[in-house]
Amino acid sequence: MDRQVAVALYVVAMVAVIVGVDFAFFINRFWERLTANVCVVLVFAAFYLRFLRSP
Repeated sequence: MDRQVAVALYVVAMVAVIVGVDFAFFINRFWERLTANVCVVLVFAAFYLRFLRSP
């Protein structure tokens, strides 16, 4: 159960970063927003796969 809570918090943190970046920098720019969101997801996925995934 602790692992599910950790993953849920990780996803919530990722969503918070995406929404924060969207509102802070890319209000009316669709393609830049999409590119930044994809990059944030890729960085979070790489961090998860490198450090948080169980062996």
